[in-house]
Amino acid sequence: MKVAVGSRNPVKVNATKNVLDKIYGEVEVVSIDADSGVPDQPFGIDQTIQGAINRAKNAYSDEFDISVGIESGLMETPNSLTGYIDLQWCAVFDGDKITLGVSSGFEYPPTVIEEVLNGKEVGDVMDEVTGVTNLGQKTGAVSYLSKGMLDRTENTEQCVLTAMIPRMNEGIYFR
Repeated sequence: MKVAVGSRNPVKVNATKNVLDKIYGEVEVVSIDADSGVPDQPFGIDQTIQGAINRAKNAYSDEFDISVGIESGLMETPNSLTGYIDLQWCAVFDGDKITLGVSSGFEYPPTVIEEVLNGKEVGDVMDEVTGVTNLGQKTGAVSYLSKGMLDRTENTEQCVLTAMIPRMNEGIYFR
């Protein structure tokens, strides 16, 4: 099986490979720079899901069995500490149908959200907070904030796995 991932981010590529290797055995995963078509810092479910779908579709060609798009965004969440939860959405595309999945979510510190609402990207703010350059391409903010109990690769694997559930159960989902 040959799979395209619509990102150059090694976390997204590795998470996809980790999950698909468990489902299909050894797979070949190719990283492709695919445009999300949404702002660099997506807000809301619509922008975030559309970004994942666009990445999957823009990475796909007949050369691949499936393509994967992953997009992280901030979802407005009433009654939460900051009003926003970070979720990663995954879209899997096979040239015909799209399946979607989502990761577990978490809140950023209020000061991070304040800066993001003033136009900065979460990744840039978290790099400043942690002193780690390109934190999102390494262990991620979730690892820093969870004291290492959940890293970004594991969090990303969640959305890839949940997007694959319909494909793992085609007889139930696709009749």
